[in-house]
Amino acid sequence: MRIEEFDYHLPRELIAQFPLAERDRSRMLVLSREKGEIIHSYFYHLPSFLRAGDLIVVNDTRVIPARLIGRRRKTGSKVELLLLREKERNQWIVLGKPGKRLKPGDEIVFGEGELIAKVVASGERGEREVIFSYSGDLYSIIEKIGHTPLPPYIKRDDLPEDRERYQTLFASSPGAVAAPTAGLHFTKGVVNKLIEMGVELASITLHIGPGTFRPLTEEETKKGELPPEYYRISPETAEKVKRALSQGRRVIAVGTSTVRTLEGVFKERGEIVPSSGWCSLFIRPGFRFEVISGLLTNFHMPRSSLLLLVAAFAGGELTKKAYEEAVANKYRFLSYGDCMLIL
Repeated sequence: MRIEEFDYHLPRELIAQFPLAERDRSRMLVLSREKGEIIHSYFYHLPSFLRAGDLIVVNDTRVIPARLIGRRRKTGSKVELLLLREKERNQWIVLGKPGKRLKPGDEIVFGEGELIAKVVASGERGEREVIFSYSGDLYSIIEKIGHTPLPPYIKRDDLPEDRERYQTLFASSPGAVAAPTAGLHFTKGVVNKLIEMGVELASITLHIGPGTFRPLTEEETKKGELPPEYYRISPETAEKVKRALSQGRRVIAVGTSTVRTLEGVFKERGEIVPSSGWCSLFIRPGFRFEVISGLLTNFHMPRSSLLLLVAAFAGGELTKKAYEEAVANKYRFLSYGDCMLIL
């Protein structure tokens, strides 16, 4: 497998910079794996492509305002930190900007001094380890002074409305620095229609990290693992998935993060069980899917691990065909863009 096989031309004007006013008005390309057919539709028609007994599994992670803008105590120069993951209480792994200038011992002051970060170690890819000092509750302070960590391909500053719009309807477990974007299209109206027709819903948690935006290198495709992200599957969800599989009903994942969580646990445990830990599963062509039989997903960056996952599920040629159709029909791409339903 060569990473060049998963490259394609993405016109810059197709990268959505703002969300639609109404979530469920996104366009939806429906791809049949069996027939190889493509249907152009809209997300609010999702119920017409599903059937009673289907189990939809969503990711309930909530994006935290993880972009912190402060100043170095010594020089007063501007510094940005992107929170990646909490290593232990008050100790975080972050990305710094400008990263090269941040050395162990440096201190960054945020807001009016209510939060201070001290750099204690350097890592790979510009990562730094910091210890926060503050008075009160750390997450409350982050909510107050932090910014929505919009993806790097959205070329604008975050706006107050992004706080809500870059969250899914299901967001309830804080910890992600990127939204599970396939879930952004759901509205209460669509969910109610699905429930009325006998579709079942369940949720997992996977806190998405910044690696989701990064194009893969040839070397990374050979490693077989992605940066670890924390996941959790509740007893209720485990039971729903096991029951659906035993009864031969379809399990439809909303987003690649949901796929990686379900398939990762099955691969490790041989079944879906209540569990939590770190998911680093890298799904690429040749992977054998044991849990999902359908996938709702947005359109992804060239050479990304997300695109490889889609190709693994839909097949390389069908994926290429679908993306060519989406570009030709001027679908909106990436986080705030349109979606694809693969059945």
